[in-house]
Amino acid sequence: MLLANEPIMTMKPIITAISFLAAFSLQAQKHVYEDLLVLYVDEKYEKCMEKALSYTENDDTKKDALPFLYVSMCNYEMSKLEKYAVDYPKAGRDALKWAEKYRKKDKEKEFFGNYEDYWSSLNTMAAETGENLIDDPKGLSKAKANFDAMTGYYPENPGPWMMLAIVQYKSNLTKEGDLSMAGFDKAIAEAGDIKTLPKDQQKLLKNALIRYADFMVSKGDRTKARKYAEIGKEAFMEEPDFKGMWESL
Repeated sequence: MLLANEPIMTMKPIITAISFLAAFSLQAQKHVYEDLLVLYVDEKYEKCMEKALSYTENDDTKKDALPFLYVSMCNYEMSKLEKYAVDYPKAGRDALKWAEKYRKKDKEKEFFGNYEDYWSSLNTMAAETGENLIDDPKGLSKAKANFDAMTGYYPENPGPWMMLAIVQYKSNLTKEGDLSMAGFDKAIAEAGDIKTLPKDQQKLLKNALIRYADFMVSKGDRTKARKYAEIGKEAFMEEPDFKGMWESL
């Protein structure tokens, strides 16, 4: 499946109390959802999710971003616990779906930066699941859904755009793949120094560059393979898998 009880300042759930306080201080005039915070910290994920869902449907709060984020976070936590497996078999997928919905509500990234640990964990889960499916023709649609969701909730992350393009090309969706590569070009141009990216983003980017190069070589286009592999040369050349790919070009 997808990737214990500790004090609030070192809680297992991805968010720290400091992050919450920082998020709350950004918009004191809005509901701060302390009830959701308490339920989440107490690891009452099902109850927290149900409460958050009610906020997303209430006319007074349905435009607020945080309840959507709580639904995502609770699904993510439930996806890791066996006791929720029967009643919530799609919790991992729902974590991605609600993360996308959250980002649509937080277009200006008012709260986004306060949850870096969560994005790292969600990225890792989504990337690993997607990569496990990308080489299986029967798994391409699920892999596509994963990487598409990643570009939705975190469009600044370059790796998912390239992975999505690879899946689309393998699915004979050439125009869609070209659009995703344009998304990659934009994200990588704005990312700056690759070495400053979070570790989860660096790992997926490296894997994407290797996979893209291999795919382009299989299509007889070594020029494009080398062009994009060049992007990671300085950051990843010391890593055996990337070095091996580069030397093969």
